[in-house]
Amino acid sequence: MATLPAIPAVSSESSLSRYLQEIRRFPMLEPEKEFMLAKRWQEHEDGIAAHQLVTSHLRLVAKIAMGYRGYGLPLSELISEGNVGMMQAVKRFDPDRGFRLATYAMWWIRAAIQEYILHSWSLVKMGTTAAQKKLFFNLRKLKGQMQAIEDGDLSPETVTAIATKLDVPEQDVVSMNRRLGSPDHSLNAPLRVDGEGEWQDWLVDETESQEIRLADREELGKRKALLAGAMKGLNDRERRILAERRLRDDPTTLEDLSQEFGISRERVRQIEVRAFEKLQKAVKNAALETHLA
Repeated sequence: MATLPAIPAVSSESSLSRYLQEIRRFPMLEPEKEFMLAKRWQEHEDGIAAHQLVTSHLRLVAKIAMGYRGYGLPLSELISEGNVGMMQAVKRFDPDRGFRLATYAMWWIRAAIQEYILHSWSLVKMGTTAAQKKLFFNLRKLKGQMQAIEDGDLSPETVTAIATKLDVPEQDVVSMNRRLGSPDHSLNAPLRVDGEGEWQDWLVDETESQEIRLADREELGKRKALLAGAMKGLNDRERRILAERRLRDDPTTLEDLSQEFGISRERVRQIEVRAFEKLQKAVKNAALETHLA
């Protein structure tokens, strides 16, 4: 896939005003122009077309990012994450569906910014299910609407109202409200009065690093792509038998396949073995070509 050309970057809060001025020079696109550019990217992976689509919507990204300033993170970082979401939207946009890119892109921009907030805000250490995200991003707003701005736990009536409004368990509302209302604690705080040892000395991160997870995802993606390409080299019967025998958690029996194709079980087994050998060879050759490219 073609690499998108570089877009203006906002590196710090001090450069934010200059960035906002710079992105104003990119014109808004008329529907016909937008459709033409989107088709050029979709059909030919035209990087220049994609660049125009992205840059013409940078003001939209900045506007959405400003709506998340209340979470204590630098606006420059929120805009940068939103721009990543915008680029993802351009890559996946289908102009033939009949709606404008901005309508489609808003979801990707918000999703990218919200994911960044959830992983960056030190007060929130929780899962990222849809219900938890909805609660996190709407609790303060609903508390303001209900004038429930007092410190401490919410009243039972308020908890019930918010839980009903967001369709989440009441205990989740109580827990989230306490997390949002709790101060940060320094990891350098001493464990004992004499000052020996800090909290961070006892923290162990048993999860894989981001680098390892990214490498694993990329490797899995490459393997799936190689497998899909190799499967195209098989005929329909070989592909069907191999998929039923080797790619299912509960493989289909030789007897069932022999009845489906009107051949003996031994013949099915032979086709399976031959197809698997062809698949192995195709994957190996494709992997070698990718490595040498």
